[in-house]
Order: sequence, then C-alpha cells, then structure tokens
Amino acid sequence: MNGRTAPASVGTDAGLLAPTWAGTQAAAEVTDEAWLQAMLDVEVALCQAQFEVGLTPAAALASIASQAHADRLDLVALAHAARGAANPVVALVAAFTEVVAEKDPAAAEYVHRGSTSQDILDSAAMLIARRVLTLIATDLERTATALAALADTHRHTVLAARTLAQHAVPTTLGLKAATWLQLVTDALTRVRAVAGELPAQLGGAAGTLAAYREYATLDDRAGRSGRPPEGSEGGIELLAPFAKALGLAEPTLPWHTVRTPIAELGAVLQLVTGALGKFALDVQTLSRTEIGEVSEPAAAGRGASSAMPQKRNPALATLIVSAARQVPAYALVLAQCLLAEDERPAGAWHAEWQPLREALRLAGGAAHTAVELAEGLIVHPERMLANLGLTGGAIVTERLAVVLAPVLGKAHAKKLLATASAEAADTGRTIGEVLSGHPGLSACFTPAELSGLLDPTRYTGAADALVDRALRRYGGHGDSGGVR
Repeated sequence: MNGRTAPASVGTDAGLLAPTWAGTQAAAEVTDEAWLQAMLDVEVALCQAQFEVGLTPAAALASIASQAHADRLDLVALAHAARGAANPVVALVAAFTEVVAEKDPAAAEYVHRGSTSQDILDSAAMLIARRVLTLIATDLERTATALAALADTHRHTVLAARTLAQHAVPTTLGLKAATWLQLVTDALTRVRAVAGELPAQLGGAAGTLAAYREYATLDDRAGRSGRPPEGSEGGIELLAPFAKALGLAEPTLPWHTVRTPIAELGAVLQLVTGALGKFALDVQTLSRTEIGEVSEPAAAGRGASSAMPQKRNPALATLIVSAARQVPAYALVLAQCLLAEDERPAGAWHAEWQPLREALRLAGGAAHTAVELAEGLIVHPERMLANLGLTGGAIVTERLAVVLAPVLGKAHAKKLLATASAEAADTGRTIGEVLSGHPGLSACFTPAELSGLLDPTRYTGAADALVDRALRRYGGHGDSGGVR
C-alpha cells in the first residue's frame, strides 16, 4: 500500500510485559485465535438459526459447520487484510466462503447470509466476554470462600486500624477480611448479572434486518430451503434461535449504536479489579518491613529482586494492583463508545475491541491471582499485637475520651488526652504512665481500671458482630445464576 512490504507477523504477545495475565486461562480466551474462532462460531450460529426457521438447507449447515475451524484460515493474512476495511470480518467472510466452497460450492452461498460485520464481531465479543466472566466468577467464588474463612478464623485477632496512614483505633483482622469479602461478593454479584445478560447482535446492514427478509423472500420464490414460517416478521424470527445457538441473551433490538453491553462490561471489569485491588493494596501495606503483619504465600522465585537477595516483594498483590490501575482507563474508552453517531459509528465501534480485550484479560488475571493470595495469606498475630503498642496506648484514647467526658466534660477530656498523647510521644512514656500522675484521674480510676481501659484488645467495638453480618451475607450468595 505504501511501497513497503509488511512483515509476515508482528511477533508474539505472550504477556512479557503483562505478568498479571501471562499464562492464565483468561489470556487464552482472548487471543487472536480465540477471537477468530468466536467469529466463526457466530457464523455457524447464524446459519443454524436460518436453518431452524427454514431458510438454510441442512446440508449447507453441516458443510459450513464442518469448516468453521480457525486453523483452516491464515490468521496473520486476515489481520493484515483487516486494514483495508477497518475491521476483520470482511476479510474473514471472503476467506471462509472460499474454504466452504472448496468442500461444498452450494453451501458457500449460505455463509454470512444477510449479515453485516458488526453482527459477527459484536456477537463474538459477547461470546468471549461471557467465557472470561465465567472464569472470573469461579475465581471470585474461591477468593470469597478464602476471605470468609479468614474473617471467621481471625475475628478476635486484634490489630491497629489505620486512617490517613496513622494508627486510629483497634480493629480485628476478621473485620478487615470481612470488608474485603464484601467487596468481592459485590463484584461477584455484578459479574453474574452482566454475564447472564450479554446479548447476541443481529441487525443487518443498518439494524433493520432487511437483507434477512429479502433472502427469505428470494428463497421462497426460487423454491429453495423451506418456506419461512407463517407470521414471519422479516428477520425478527431469527433473533431467538440465533441467541440460543450462541448461549447469549436475545436482544430486544439490534444494538449497533446502543452500546450498553460494552459500557457495562467495562464497568464490571473495573469493579472486579477495584475490589481485588483494595484487598491487594492492604496486603501490600500490611506486609511492609516495618509493619510485617501479613505476608504472601512463598513460592520459588516469587518476590525476588534482581539486585537485593534479601527481598521478598509482595508480587501477587503487585500484579493485582497493577491491573486495578489499568482497567479504569480501558473502561473509560468503552464508556465513551456510547457516543455512537448514526446507525454505525466510524471509529467509536472500532475503538472498543482492543480495550475490551485488555480489560478482560487484566481482570481475569487479577481474579486468578487473588485466589492464590487469599488462600495462602500468612498472618502474623504477634506483630499485630506488638504494633498495637507502638503509640504507647494512644490508640485507645478515643475510649478514654468517652469515659472521661462525664467526669471532666467532653472538650476538657479531649484536650487532656491530646496533651497526654503529645507528652507520651515526646518522652517515650506510655499514656498510662502520663495519666497515672494526673491528680484529677487518680481519684476516678484505680490503676487496674485505667490499665483495663488502655488495653487495645478490649476495645474492638462491634467487630465480632459485624463479621457475623458479613458472613451471613456471603452465605446468601450461593446462587451462581448460571455463571460458575
């Protein structure tokens, strides 16, 4: 085209720069080969639907289905040819028709009959998305199960809650895990819902189904195939069998420019990575050398540094956080494609394909990784207990403020404890030591009572009951809605 010879291939995309999804099943479901096969599956489903309503002979369907294998086409040549039409379906239809014609020239006439490129590619995208969402749902289920067990096991394991990076009040690891669990179950609920609603696409050239109707009329006049059923609605009768053949939802209308399914996919994939990213980010924080309250499961080579032999980096959490920081950008592109002019946009539709693929495999990789992180997370309760004492008791001054308010007044109590906390920090003394010499307090509390009030393990509020609430909610998420 421009005087230069294109290379036979552009090389391998095995995930060298994308370890989040490299080697995962989700990655395998979105390869070029997988997309090509999905498009061929759609062509067969279209033929199957037309057969079911009497518009395609059984022999033609059998011939077309027998040749619909990606390895019978030159994928690289199709990719290069896609530049000519700005989408891969035009070249695919021509090449596939030739393959079918070699076996059965008559059957070749029924390839892609009445369809348009967007029908094929959109339906293929929904097939791909459903397959990946099924994998994600399975991984989210496993992650949720592990987090539920973690919440239950550590409902009484106390650690410092941190707000704005500082120690706040005591909490429990069980409640922290319950928070992660709620995020994961929220994501799982949305994944199941979206996966169950992904629609097939069938509209013809501009969403009127006109060519499907015209072919039916032509065949009827020529005496080919069977007569369309009585009450034929000019192509609408194809929607149900076409969707059924693909295992997708039947659309109300062609959605060539109603890009809700694409926008919803972007949103749910962002929710998945965001939910898992919160979990992973907390693991990163808690596994810092100076905190050391949790650590990732060990494996050969995991967390290694090329320069520092002592390092054990939180590699699993890092992979998940990496995905969570990328997917929102792809989701934004997918949402912008809602702005689709006319009956097929020039550029908006085309801009969806690669961002959708990237978002799917990143979310799939993150979900796959989260399973291992959640199931193998190592907890260090002794470090949690030690860290609770880092502020010398200041972590429970909220409790003291409440107890002292009736004695000293709310404002005075808060001021006293702020001053005591500052003195403890400056001198290295504990809050208890500072307060024990206060004349107004010694008359209110015995040393034993003051010590009890300063015990962080006895100030976790309703954490235990909140864990129970989260576990009860998790127990109600057993229905997979057909996506497992």
